[in-house]
Amino acid sequence: MSLPSFSTQSELFSTAGLASNLFAPTDRYRLFAQVVYPALAGMRGELEKGYCPDNGRVAIEPVLMMGVSLLQYLEGLPDRQALEMLRYHAGWCFALNRQLGDELFHPSSLVKFRQRLIEQGQSALGFEKILDALVEAGLVSRQSRQRLDSTQMFGLVRRMSRLDCVREALRLALKELEGITPSQTRPSFWATLWERYVESQVDYRSSAESLRNKLTEAGRDSWLVLEWLSGPEQASRAAGEQARLLKRVFGEHFELMAGSPNLRSEEKASVRTEAETEVEPVKGPAEGEVPRAQPPSAQAMDGNQGASAQSALVATAPVEIKTKGKGELSSDRVQNPHDPDATYSAKGHGEKKKEHVGYKIQVAETVTQAQLAAGEPTQNSLTGIVTHPAYQSDAEGSEKMAAEQAEMGMAKPPVQYVDQAYVSGEKLAEAQAEGRVLMGPAQTAPQNKEGRYTTADFDVQVEERKAICPAGKTNTQCSRVEDQESGSVTYRFEWSWQCENCPLRGKCVAPEQEHRIITVGQHHTPLQARRKEQKTEAFATAMKNRNGIEGTQSELVRAHGLRRARYRGLAKVRLQNYFAGMACNVKRWLSRKAWELAQAATGATLAAE
Repeated sequence: MSLPSFSTQSELFSTAGLASNLFAPTDRYRLFAQVVYPALAGMRGELEKGYCPDNGRVAIEPVLMMGVSLLQYLEGLPDRQALEMLRYHAGWCFALNRQLGDELFHPSSLVKFRQRLIEQGQSALGFEKILDALVEAGLVSRQSRQRLDSTQMFGLVRRMSRLDCVREALRLALKELEGITPSQTRPSFWATLWERYVESQVDYRSSAESLRNKLTEAGRDSWLVLEWLSGPEQASRAAGEQARLLKRVFGEHFELMAGSPNLRSEEKASVRTEAETEVEPVKGPAEGEVPRAQPPSAQAMDGNQGASAQSALVATAPVEIKTKGKGELSSDRVQNPHDPDATYSAKGHGEKKKEHVGYKIQVAETVTQAQLAAGEPTQNSLTGIVTHPAYQSDAEGSEKMAAEQAEMGMAKPPVQYVDQAYVSGEKLAEAQAEGRVLMGPAQTAPQNKEGRYTTADFDVQVEERKAICPAGKTNTQCSRVEDQESGSVTYRFEWSWQCENCPLRGKCVAPEQEHRIITVGQHHTPLQARRKEQKTEAFATAMKNRNGIEGTQSELVRAHGLRRARYRGLAKVRLQNYFAGMACNVKRWLSRKAWELAQAATGATLAAE
C-alpha cells in the first residue's frame, strides 16, 4: 500500500473553523488537537516504514488510524462505535483534523492497522512518542523517582483441564490438517481419530479412572499424528501452527518410554512396512520435543501405500506413552490451545488465594513529591507498561521494565518505590552499587517453631566474614559455599566451642546440634539492614509514596480495560496495554493543561478586578 498526501493544516470550512464557537479553550477535544495531534503527526515518519511508498492502492492515513485508536481507548469504545463517533462526533473530527462528512473506512481496517504495528515491531511506538512529548513539555523527566507494581490480566480464554487441553490441541491439529491433506493421502488412523476428537466429546460423568484412561489415550493418539508428521514428506504440514502446538502440548504432558505401548487392536495403526523392523530404544523427549522412531514409518501410515496398512492394524512402534505427573508439569505450559500465551498464576494462600489464566502487567509511574492544590490534577505520568507471561515473577518483570525504559531513553530512577515482591538482597546490593535506592520492605526472616533464635537475631557482616550471636560472641569459623549448578554463593558461620557453656544455649542451639550454625546469602548485609530500617517511622513515611500506584492501576482497569484482554496472544495483548497506557497519559496531560488554562484565566480575572 502507498500512503496518501498528508497535511497538518486545517482545511477551509473544516470543523476546525468552528472551534471558537463549539469548543472552549479548556475543552479536551480542542486541547487534543493542540497538544496531542502534533505528537501523532510526528509519528508518521516511523509509521510509513510499514507501507510501500509507491506500490498498491492508497492506504488509509496511519496518523488518522493511530488517532482513532487512541481516542477509542480514551473513551472505552470498540472498533465499530469508534467509527460511528468519527462519522457523527464533531469533537472527534476536530481533534483529528477532519471534516464532518469525510469519507470513512471499514472498522476492520483498525484490526489490520493494529496487526501492522505488531508485524513492524511498533507496538510501543505510540506510548513512546507520547512519553517523549511529555518530556518535551516539561511534565516528565528522563530520570525521576518512580513507583512500580504489577497487576493481573485475565486472558480471553478459560483454563482447561489436562484432558480438555490435549484433546482440543489434537482436534485443532486435525482440523488444520484436513484442509491441506487430500483424502487419498491421509493416514490409516485418520477416520478413527476424526470421529474420536472432532465429532465426539468426553462424557464427564465417567469415573476418574475412565478420564485418566482418556488422557492416556489422547497422548497415544497425539503421538500417532506427530510420528506421521515427522516424515520428510510431511514437512510442510508439520510446520502448521496447530501441528506445532500439538507437538508442544504433547511434550508438556507426556513422555516416551522404551517398551510396548500395549494398545488394543482396534486402536492400533500401521507405522512399519515390515513386522521385523527393529527400532532402537527411545529416550524421553526434551520439553516440547517428540523423538521419531527409526527407521521412518510414516510411509506405511499413508493411505496410498496399500490396503494392508488399513487392515493390519499392527503395533505402532516399540514405545510407551507415559503421562507426566502433576509435579512434572512446567509452569509455562499451555492452559488453553486457543491462546497458548495465556498461562496460569496464583497469588496468596487459603481464602485469599487468587488464581487466573492470562498475563501479568508491570506499571511504572513517576513520583512527584510536590504538594497539590485543591482540585489540581496529578503531575505523575506512566513511564513504562510491560506485559509478560503470568507465571513469571515480579523480579523478572522488573528486569523487563528496566530494559524497556532504557530503549525509550529513560534513565534508571534514583529512588524506586516497590512492594516486597521486588526486594531481595541481590537487588538491594545492585541498587546500592549503582547509587540508587530500592525502597521497599524485605521479606521477614522465617520464625523458628521451637522459639529459638533465628538468623534475624544475629548481627552478620558477610564482607568481614564476621557474625555476632545474641550472646555477643563472635563466630569461630566462616566457610564460603558455591553451588556449581546455580552459581549461588552462601556463607556458613559456626560458633563451635563458644556454645559449650553459653547461658543462652537452650534458646539458640537445637538438641541434636553440638553448636550453632547459620547460613546466609552473599547479599545478606543489605537485606539485614533493610529489615532493621523497615521498622522505623521514617521508612513508613517514605513508603507512602508507593501507595499511589494502586490508584493508577485501578484507573487503568476501570477506565481503560486493563483487567481483561480484548485479544488472544501476548503480542496483541501487549499492544492493547500500550494503547491503554498511552490513553492514560494523554488523559492526564489534557486534564493538567485544562487546569493550567483555568488557573491562568482565574488569575487574569482577579488582576482585572
